[in-house]
Amino acid sequence: MRKKMTLSAIKKTKGVRPLVMITAYDALFASLFEQSADILLVGDSLNMSFAGKPDTLSATMDQMLYHTNAVCIGAKESFVICDMPFGTYITKEIALQNAIRVFRETPADCVKIEGGADKAEIVQYLTSNAIAVCGHIGLLPQSLRSEGGYKVKGKTEEESQQLIKDAQAIEAAGAFCIVIEGVKAEVATAVAEAVNVPVVGIGAGNGVDGQVLVFSDMLGFFEAFTPKFVKKYLDGASLVKEAVEKYADEVKSREFPQEIHTY
Repeated sequence: MRKKMTLSAIKKTKGVRPLVMITAYDALFASLFEQSADILLVGDSLNMSFAGKPDTLSATMDQMLYHTNAVCIGAKESFVICDMPFGTYITKEIALQNAIRVFRETPADCVKIEGGADKAEIVQYLTSNAIAVCGHIGLLPQSLRSEGGYKVKGKTEEESQQLIKDAQAIEAAGAFCIVIEGVKAEVATAVAEAVNVPVVGIGAGNGVDGQVLVFSDMLGFFEAFTPKFVKKYLDGASLVKEAVEKYADEVKSREFPQEIHTY
């Protein structure tokens, strides 16, 4: 078994090797991912991937705690990040209250918060109160409705400079790692070069310090649509359908169960 990553170990990967991060929402899949991934992210994307919701906004604190506990049980040697869902960090006091719940009620190693310089005060308040924080800048799924959709960032010089300022602000506030999403590749690279903590990309090119994908996208289980930045490493949906169809056929023909499956 690989040794569990620590905050300091994650920071030391900067400029040495890319970090491998993947989402996980339950004990079963977490146990399957543990050996290969440096970090498991319990993302608020769970309601999109498995509850059929159109966005991440419906995820609740109780849901995140439930799924984070499941992931931690399935992958006890993994570094686990719990997403702070929409509405749970609108002030630094509310953010600390909810982050304390994560640390008290789960074995999670840190929380993740969307936002840049505008959230630096909250990040600083959490880190000064013993809460480890991973930042998240660029395309912010929780801002979907206020921004009128999912929009790639870094298309203008102003946006590019703001992304660098965002990363530097939350690094200065104590974030040990930053996720950067939906950003032009060359801009994401510049952001990664502007800070001393690892910057993990999703739809942000190959010049950053690691990559993260939603596992149901990566394994081909989610069929509704495939974002441009996703590579499918498995045709999971087709394989599952084929297996279930074979099971159904064998039940109907009484080929299953056979004697070896019978007490």
